[in-house]
Amino acid sequence: MFLFSGQLQKAAIDFFYPRYCVGCGKIGSFLCVDCTKTLPRILPPACQKCGKPETTGIYCAVCWGNQLTIDSIRSPFRFEGVIRKAIHAFKYDNLRAICTDLALLMYDYFQDSDLSCDVIVPVPLHPHRMRYRGYNQSALLARELSRLARLKVADNWLRRNKDSMPQARTATVEERKANTIDAFVCQNEKNVDKRVLLIDDVCTSGATLEACAVALKADGVELVYGLTLAREV
Repeated sequence: MFLFSGQLQKAAIDFFYPRYCVGCGKIGSFLCVDCTKTLPRILPPACQKCGKPETTGIYCAVCWGNQLTIDSIRSPFRFEGVIRKAIHAFKYDNLRAICTDLALLMYDYFQDSDLSCDVIVPVPLHPHRMRYRGYNQSALLARELSRLARLKVADNWLRRNKDSMPQARTATVEERKANTIDAFVCQNEKNVDKRVLLIDDVCTSGATLEACAVALKADGVELVYGLTLAREV
């Protein structure tokens, strides 16, 4: 009876508030089958550290010259086209309902990856930005992914104590690194789980994920992987 009632409720919502594809406007879903097929995937070979396309399949020039704390970063899509529209709608237009579709795309990628982990941790927002936006898109993705992957999520392990500007507004890699120095603090007291999967919506330069990894490893975590829905290449 409860399941039937839930189905009726969903049908009523879909009737009065139909879902439109963010890519083509077709009614039925937020990401239609045709638009999903055209999403700009990042295909191998890629840098083993940051996940950017790299012809050698080893390390890109940036990762060769830097000793990163994070063990690896992976993203299924380039931050362009329909996936960019979808993330913008999710992040800035309060389209929280698209989270299920986006998390499923991440889960499909996660299943085929080598990102074995004990716990999923979302990149946190500063309290000021959280109050302004009303929700943390990374936390929503992490919770949905944890449900699909049957892994626990710890959305209180990291705290953002520096209200820095959004990474998208910085112009250079150096600015992005400076923007995230000492920005995060780990609050995991027990250190039981040693392999962490960091979740964020977009990887711009990797500086935010790196800063999170520094905080986590300083608190005893052994391995930190980053998984974002898309990344700038």
